[in-house]
Amino acid sequence: MDIGYIRVSSADQNTVRQLDGVHLDQVFTDKVSGSTVDRPELQALLRSAREGDTLHVHSIDRLARSLVDLLALVEGLTTKGVAVQFHKEQLLFAGEANPMQQLMLSLLGSVAQFERSMIRERQREGIAKAKEAGAYKGRAKSVDDGAIRSAIENGMSYREAAKGLGVSLSTVQRAMRQ
Repeated sequence: MDIGYIRVSSADQNTVRQLDGVHLDQVFTDKVSGSTVDRPELQALLRSAREGDTLHVHSIDRLARSLVDLLALVEGLTTKGVAVQFHKEQLLFAGEANPMQQLMLSLLGSVAQFERSMIRERQREGIAKAKEAGAYKGRAKSVDDGAIRSAIENGMSYREAAKGLGVSLSTVQRAMRQ
């Protein structure tokens, strides 16, 4: 079976260009960051892929942005008997990878990890500049601190208040410290 995996980082990005024209029997699409392998559709793919299947991915950075994750995913799939085809890089992994394939995967995976690091660095720099200019206040609070304090004063535990108000425990703790 030919399986496709498509990933974009945010819901408003377009997935059309990935694997366009490739015949696929099943497609898994995630609209989340590639910084972790804890992605719902990727996990579903890993559970459903069987020996003899071929996984088609547009490019290496669509599968993983971490070299460790990339190597583990490719090795786990090929050990299971699933071939992995990266179309942009024109690399196919089936069975035991030869040394040149392993080198190419490691090099290109390192580039994907480096790109992710650079994106995060630019993001941090932009946030710092925006804070200096007074233009960045962070995300708007979903629950006001007064509501949290009121819940605690009315006898709720920190955990109960967090669950009841739909916020994290650390949000409740932070509100109570202020």
